Amino acid sequence: MNSRPKTAIVTGAARGIGLATTDLFREMGWQVAMVDRDGSELEKVAGDRDNVLAVCRDVSNPQDVGAMVREATGWAPSIDALVNNAGVAEFGPVEDCSFDIWRRVMETNLDGVFLCSQACTPALRQAKGAIVNIASISGLRASTLRVAYGTSKAAVIQLTKQYAAELGEYGIRVNCVAPGPVKTKLSVAVHSPEIIKAYHDSIPLNRYGSERELAEVICFLCSEKASYVTGQVLAVDGGFESTGVGLPALRT
Repeated sequence: MNSRPKTAIVTGAARGIGLATTDLFREMGWQVAMVDRDGSELEKVAGDRDNVLAVCRDVSNPQDVGAMVREATGWAPSIDALVNNAGVAEFGPVEDCSFDIWRRVMETNLDGVFLCSQACTPALRQAKGAIVNIASISGLRASTLRVAYGTSKAAVIQLTKQYAAELGEYGIRVNCVAPGPVKTKLSVAVHSPEIIKAYHDSIPLNRYGSERELAEVICFLCSEKASYVTGQVLAVDGGFESTGVGLPALRT
């Protein structure tokens, strides 16, 4: 019986969904290469956890990504899953979106997914592993102030399908999770009571999701329990995307 621990690479692992996913993998008996460009925060959270490797790298930089894979494969006997979670968000009106803003969003949210997936494919091929990309419901439905962010996430959804179509013959599964509103330190800080109420009114489950709830779906898709699932986009959003435009006021 092969008792070697499975290993996941999780990008954007220093906080939020990435950190929750790291912790759930550890509960499942996996070890995790935690990747983040925020070295101080990464060092702090990794220092409190066992079975992790802290890798301070920027996923938008090809040289950093190459080094990330070398560090991870030097530490672990295999790479069984890659979670492309690292992302940035810059919101504002279309006319205020400069090319510099556009590129900052694209180089992390889209280029980073491409670079990490390309670099990890040989190791994932050996392990018949899985890739889970983190998009957003902003990639499934348009909304204001998100021209770069929403477009980057829509591209991640298509990239997921491209990889799934080609890598399936190697036994690599590639899926995408599209989070809806999630209760994080950032969302609590930037969402006003009015915004929170508006979201609640538009979400059938009438609440934000938690980082743990996202992690549960991500880790499921990386596990053998999802062994016949590939090329799929799963919105984890309390039903938000499925309701379309909606008229919350008519519910009563």
